[in-house]
Amino acid sequence: MSGVQKLSRIRLACQDAQRLASFYESAFGFSRSVETHLASSAFAALVHIPGAEAHITVLALGGQKIELISIEPEGEAYPAAVPAWSPLFQHFAIVVSSMEAAYARLQTQTGWTPISIEGPQLLPATSGGVTAFKFRDPEGHPLELLAFPSNAAPEIWRESRANGCLGIDHSAISVGNTSRSVNFYQRLGLQRTGGSYNTGPAQDKLDNIKGAVVEVTALAPPEATPHVELLCYQETLNRNARLPGINGAAATQLILAVEGASALHTLCAQNPAALYSGPIAFADNMTRAMMRDPDGHLLCLEAPR
Repeated sequence: MSGVQKLSRIRLACQDAQRLASFYESAFGFSRSVETHLASSAFAALVHIPGAEAHITVLALGGQKIELISIEPEGEAYPAAVPAWSPLFQHFAIVVSSMEAAYARLQTQTGWTPISIEGPQLLPATSGGVTAFKFRDPEGHPLELLAFPSNAAPEIWRESRANGCLGIDHSAISVGNTSRSVNFYQRLGLQRTGGSYNTGPAQDKLDNIKGAVVEVTALAPPEATPHVELLCYQETLNRNARLPGINGAAATQLILAVEGASALHTLCAQNPAALYSGPIAFADNMTRAMMRDPDGHLLCLEAPR
């Protein structure tokens, strides 16, 4: 059976897409490519909101894309100070060729807030040897700047622009049980490609969590960039945060491309407990379905009819 072929886009729900798009353009060099207005019964059925409409702004960075979606009626703003271990926490990592230059550029912008303390952190070799910095955009979505060691960068990032933001490496989601989530995503067609246990002073400062111990598991579809990372924090903490409404700013979606409508219908039939809505035929000749993974993260599967 054909499953998910790639993580096509990362969709951020927001309240002011134009303002947020300007931030992503100025801070990282994203470029606007498409503006779309959705007002159809198919979209309303997909999000389970009668009469819902949406405006989508597509932004590209390198070979990867994000979407900023404003849904009417408007949902809740992003909750303040969501910790990295919460199931609400989901960020994506922007690869940079120079952390010093990217961090300096970010500091010229307004509206964002840091998660990491004491600036970018160099993680030990056991955690990949990367330099990273986590923060929130002006609407509260968590983000990460990520710089690979010069001798260990994945091939896709080796042809870099000087002092530039290169593209999106992964979307990371906080999960309560690694094995449960791996099993779920493998049923969709993603495969485990690596992992590590991250701990120590640099990890504490990166996440702003005292004594952080996090199991990191990489899962990739056949088209491997961007991929998905599972973050399972080992602290005994309350993970029962209320799931966001689909029109709320915390309702980030992973848009997963499936080879064809038949394969999409099969994936939905094989994962009935995860199905939120669909499959639904859209006027753009695509079929879409919405799922929630075991921790409530939203996945929109789409395939050409």
